[in-house]
Amino acid sequence: MRSFSEIETAVKRATRGMGFSWGIAEEVGKNIRLLEMFGLPGFKNINQYFKVLRNQDFEKISTISTINNSKSLYCPITMGLNFFDQSIHLKDANNIQINNLGFPLLFIPFVSRTSEIIGKRIFLKIDNKEFLFNFNQAVYSNYLSGDIVEKGEKTELKFMENNNLFSEEEWSELYKFSEDTFVEETDELKQSAAGAGLTDND
Repeated sequence: MRSFSEIETAVKRATRGMGFSWGIAEEVGKNIRLLEMFGLPGFKNINQYFKVLRNQDFEKISTISTINNSKSLYCPITMGLNFFDQSIHLKDANNIQINNLGFPLLFIPFVSRTSEIIGKRIFLKIDNKEFLFNFNQAVYSNYLSGDIVEKGEKTELKFMENNNLFSEEEWSELYKFSEDTFVEETDELKQSAAGAGLTDND
């Protein structure tokens, strides 16, 4: 079994060999490592993407808007890099839609890392595949296959508000249980203090 470090290094060198800069190659290496750690088929998808890239051009986007359309497939690396860089401005948009995204699984790590940077959960839907990114700590998904995905016809992103999943009433109810701890600790301190006064060190 290959280690995550081996995977990252191999992908970084392959990305550089495909003509990307060393800076981008390092980012892609980290991304594929992250996908593999999440249990998603990053290595298989980047390998197939590079095979296709030798004979096919992908659309490179510079500025991402709320709706992005292309007759040809968008490059997932360029799309991801610009999404990551522009995320501070994009996070105020309710929804972002990307049509015709090539190898969309390669876009996933950029979204996950963005979730951590902006401090918001991000919901991502690629056709019928759903993902929820939790500050780059975990990913929840209904995608359980290890298949190669060469095209995402419709990719949608939604920035989630950081709301608690409990009410203020529930907070107050639980907090009352903690008050018993304060009383218990106070009683223990009183007993401890009383015991110390009875101790004869002479």
